[in-house]
Amino acid sequence: MRRRVVVTGVGVITPLGTGVEKSWTALCQGQSGISPITRFDATPLKCRIAGEVKDFHPLDFMDKKLARRFDPFIQYAVAAARMAVEDACLQVNIDNEDKVGVIMGTGVGAWTSFESACPFVVQGSLGKVPPFLILNATANSAAGIIAIEHRAKGPHHLVMEACASGTSAIGLGFRCIQRGEADAIIAGGAEAPITASLLASLDILGALTSKRNGEPEKASRPFDGGRDGFVPGEGSGVVVLEALETALRRGAKIYGEVLGYGNNCDAFHYTSPTPDGEGPAKCLELALRDAGIGPADVDYINAHGTSTIINDLAETRAIKKVFGEHAKRLAVSSNKSAIGHLWGAAGAVEAVFSLLTITHGIIPPTINQEFADPECDLDYVPNKSRQALVEIALSNSFGFGGVNGTLVFKKFQL
Repeated sequence: MRRRVVVTGVGVITPLGTGVEKSWTALCQGQSGISPITRFDATPLKCRIAGEVKDFHPLDFMDKKLARRFDPFIQYAVAAARMAVEDACLQVNIDNEDKVGVIMGTGVGAWTSFESACPFVVQGSLGKVPPFLILNATANSAAGIIAIEHRAKGPHHLVMEACASGTSAIGLGFRCIQRGEADAIIAGGAEAPITASLLASLDILGALTSKRNGEPEKASRPFDGGRDGFVPGEGSGVVVLEALETALRRGAKIYGEVLGYGNNCDAFHYTSPTPDGEGPAKCLELALRDAGIGPADVDYINAHGTSTIINDLAETRAIKKVFGEHAKRLAVSSNKSAIGHLWGAAGAVEAVFSLLTITHGIIPPTINQEFADPECDLDYVPNKSRQALVEIALSNSFGFGGVNGTLVFKKFQL
């Protein structure tokens, strides 16, 4: 028998704001967190916009020493984890510390720290390389610091699966609890990729990022006929997963149940999905099978929805392939229209928003829906949020290297 797994705490940091309430409210209001890049001079780039986190103050969540030593992606992870653990009212002590674990995901890890150290190496000033670079470079430091702070001595993993990292971290935590390896897992993803070298590399690739610099708030437009690429973003999302019996025993509030998880690989191309959506479709089927439900049971899909020509089309085709006639009745929306693409943090943040959709009965919109794409013809909840009873929601993440991940969440019922 597999144990039931529920979510009892959530925390997010996004371009819409630090904290769940601020981000969720802005998301449902159709606000955009995209603006011109301020972290460096982006003038030479074709894409000069991003979803930067504007209101994060690390000293609100950690001491000055920790904030000074560690990369922004680690700071985001530690802060979002603290929010989630406090939200869950999870107490870790000598009686349960071996059954509480930490699993975090990231796509690129401490890129900010690497980039800041490179000039010293190029100049031959090796003695000026920051001593904590090595701890930032080991990307599981984020999970390690979270474990230390919360005395979590159970399963400990780092997931690096590109844009599916956060989703896979939650999926792995789900599996650990199902199998009895842990009673609770702090799981999620974090990313801080708004750096000159990383975005320059994307720029050189050409067709992936949006060039709509004059109107940044309208640049991320998943499934829209005028889309021209994704907008990079940053932040973190963390959930507290618990075995149902543990959560009930301590009287925890429950956001929803994790019903299933699917993961596979296209094995097709470094950056592009299979055009017919075959890989994502199989991932959706795996998730539905794992959850023990059929296509008609699903009310809402929180789409990967990157705003690139090929990804949005492939995901639409995958949904049609798996859901058939029911695809026309499904609500599908993309949080990335408002926050951009948070890379390894995207799936975790979107998992939180999917749970809030179930909890509050509000589906956030896909903003910037202005021009019809005849091949992207599903119900993308255009421009305005929608009140709806959502019993079961799926959250999709598809990443570089062809990795696919889908989580299935259900409204909790005892």
